[in-house]
Amino acid sequence: MSEPGNPLDIYDTTLRDGVQREGLNLSLEDKLKIAQRLDRLGVAYIEGGYPGSNPRDAEFFARAKELSWRHATIVAFGSSRYKGNRAEDDPNLRILADAGTSVVTIVCKNNAVQVRDVLGVSLDENLAMIRDSVGFLRDNGKRVFYDAEHFFDGWKHDETYARACLEAAASAGAEALVLCDTNGGTLPTDVERIVRQVRGSFAREITIGIHTHNDCELAVAGAIAAIGAGATHVQGTINGYGERCGNANLCAIIPTLKLKLGVDCVSDEQLASLTDTARFVAAVCNLNPDPHAAFVGASAFAHKAGYHADAMRKDPMSYQHIAPDSVGNVSRILISELSGKASVVTRAEALGVDIASPDRARKVVAQVKELERKGFQFEGAEASFELMVRRTHEDYRAPFDLVDFLAMVESRDGRDMLSEAMVKLRVDGVVIHTAGEGNGPVNALDQAMRKALIGRYPQVESIRLTDYKVRVIDEGSGTAAQTRVTIDSADDGATWTTVGSSTNIIEASWFALADSLEFGLTRGSKD
Repeated sequence: MSEPGNPLDIYDTTLRDGVQREGLNLSLEDKLKIAQRLDRLGVAYIEGGYPGSNPRDAEFFARAKELSWRHATIVAFGSSRYKGNRAEDDPNLRILADAGTSVVTIVCKNNAVQVRDVLGVSLDENLAMIRDSVGFLRDNGKRVFYDAEHFFDGWKHDETYARACLEAAASAGAEALVLCDTNGGTLPTDVERIVRQVRGSFAREITIGIHTHNDCELAVAGAIAAIGAGATHVQGTINGYGERCGNANLCAIIPTLKLKLGVDCVSDEQLASLTDTARFVAAVCNLNPDPHAAFVGASAFAHKAGYHADAMRKDPMSYQHIAPDSVGNVSRILISELSGKASVVTRAEALGVDIASPDRARKVVAQVKELERKGFQFEGAEASFELMVRRTHEDYRAPFDLVDFLAMVESRDGRDMLSEAMVKLRVDGVVIHTAGEGNGPVNALDQAMRKALIGRYPQVESIRLTDYKVRVIDEGSGTAAQTRVTIDSADDGATWTTVGSSTNIIEASWFALADSLEFGLTRGSKD
């Protein structure tokens, strides 16, 4: 492979291959936003789409010409001429020639079985189609990357013909030969062996690329194996988006190349933006980020076991293979029934809460274990955990105390459902009794609590509940099951999550809601 420090071209195909993922659709503006973020990440090439397939992709290339690109070259994608056509008369090739990009990637079949049975042409005609198409684009001043579709399966079936396809493209002027594991079934050991054989079959210098799919969960491993065998051009997508099981995930390939193999494919600063880029693309695609994704997932550097947390306090690399900030991620200590004193102290320190006293730490650990036994979970509810820690401080004073509540839901004679709640809160030593109505019992409780607090804490108006989730913990108990409620909240400066648990869903909601309002009213005050 390339010597450490030598360049290797990162080719992103999120906007073409990635959008073939089921349920993923991007508008023109979405595609332009993602392309600009990829440019900042430092990828060498951005495949914008297939300009002949739909008006949106055609408009993308028109708009892309008007923008400034600091790092990336925009690439148009298409296929070889249609059988029976002359290259200069083929509408697809004419569109590629007129797309306004300096680079064009053209896909052609390299599997003799597919050529005969799917494409429906002779093997010689397919070679002519490759030569004619690449040659036409070169004659029109384009740099041409050749995507050898079904290459690895074709090589295994008929090595001589697969090599002839590559020779046809190279002889016509293709700059890079990209070997595609189109069906995603090739093992990394076979990828490495075949790439090495391909490189050895070309006496002249030519770029060998790799394009893998993830049908065996081996796309990244296959790409890395190809690079080890001498490939210097790698294609993939952000977050591994793509058809079926997806494409090779650039969010794993890029840091592996730079941090493990010493390939300087992006700068240190660009690498540090990787996590933000992954989450940005997920948001534009309207998909939830995978929390367990390598390098960029929220759980990629999360530590739960108590002895792990203790070791991490002594040596941050004791349970981490890289420094999280190198890819723009952070280390997290999770609080659960597995937590020991070190976990609690470390997490509290990260929240900016002083918990130096061993007695306080032990007290919090005991509370965590007891509450998680009752169904609470603090891994994703850090506001509830922070409140628990702060409540152990002798000087902490809660803005209010819960006294009791009554919630009612009523429907009569087919009328709309009516939800009412009455609450009693103790505020500054005075019990305040209020009522509220809402579109459900939790909303009614929220309205009633705010009425009780508004006189003393006008800032309660800025606190918004942004999400509400319910999970049944012991499914076997049916409607009598223990339930866990998490509430996401926000104000003008922050977001936070709280948790409650009970066999009564309203009580669980009451606990989570009370924590949400208490945290919002005391946010920023540390002991």
